[in-house]
Amino acid sequence: MPKIIYTLLILLLFASCNSETKIPTPTADTYFPPLTGTNWEKKSIADLNWKQSAVQPLLDYLQIKNTKSFMILVNGRIVMENYFNGHTATTNWYWASAGKTLTATLTGIAEQEGFINLDTKVSTYLGNNWTGLALNKENLITAKHLLTMTSGLEDLDNGYCVTADCLTYKADAGTRWAYHNVYVKLQDVIARATNQTWPTYFNTKLRDKIGMNGNWITVDNNSVYTSTTRSMARFGLLILNKGKWNNNIILNENYCNTATTTSQNINQGYGYLWWINGKNSYQLPQSQLQFLGSIIPTAPNDMFMALGKNDQKIYVVPSKNMVIIRMGNAADNSNLALSDFDEILWQKISALYQ
Repeated sequence: MPKIIYTLLILLLFASCNSETKIPTPTADTYFPPLTGTNWEKKSIADLNWKQSAVQPLLDYLQIKNTKSFMILVNGRIVMENYFNGHTATTNWYWASAGKTLTATLTGIAEQEGFINLDTKVSTYLGNNWTGLALNKENLITAKHLLTMTSGLEDLDNGYCVTADCLTYKADAGTRWAYHNVYVKLQDVIARATNQTWPTYFNTKLRDKIGMNGNWITVDNNSVYTSTTRSMARFGLLILNKGKWNNNIILNENYCNTATTTSQNINQGYGYLWWINGKNSYQLPQSQLQFLGSIIPTAPNDMFMALGKNDQKIYVVPSKNMVIIRMGNAADNSNLALSDFDEILWQKISALYQ
């Protein structure tokens, strides 16, 4: 959940020019780690002809910015895997809002299995009065509106609350983009439609099929996923490969492509709970302002991202066959997801191969 920052410095940051990285697209076949065990093929900095001299500055920056773990995959192979401040490869950590992309993925799986339809009104699954709206306004809200943050529900006054009395009217569904915790209702939609608990359906259809670990926990009104860094990387690798794990189709390619591109005509920088880099403009939470330029100007234009509170990150770069993971505490005080940390981090990353 990116944080709107009103200072001139940040406005200048986000308005700056895009800078596309120049790493050549890898040609090796994509590797998928085994579903069990700790074996995972690696590719060295030297093998990729990257700059060893750029590694330590990157690690130093990650260290001072409260990082707990950092990974780079290229073609599925580990290029860097580093842990800080007592964090280990077996330690679970929360994804925060980066986990919204897990809900988006399960929504696509439920649709391909015929349990739900994105264009069907949410009240079909949850019943009437799941919001505090008049029925004629409530019935405008579809599952797709929850995926794209265009439900029209009030996004500021009621905080993260998602009970019916908190879900009040701001605009007709589809006419306004605003970041809202109501997306979590998709988990209820899927549970009702499949007649399974959300964790059971998630574990069966996604987690276990790609060898992830982790669990869902409830924090206030949020459903938060926790896992190891490698599990987060496995998910990024799945989405990089358009929903395929080895030769198994977990999520259909059409949905995966749609989820990771602009999903509506209000905020170019948002897909189905994924953030989209490289667009002409974008919008951030807690404001209706439109910012010009790419979300992270120093990162590749084709990158899409799962971003979570306190700088939990999944960066996916299709043109580079690259997945990058960062877990930890907030890089600079407490922030919702996006700060100048992203831009500087990408300067450090790109220094590896430019």
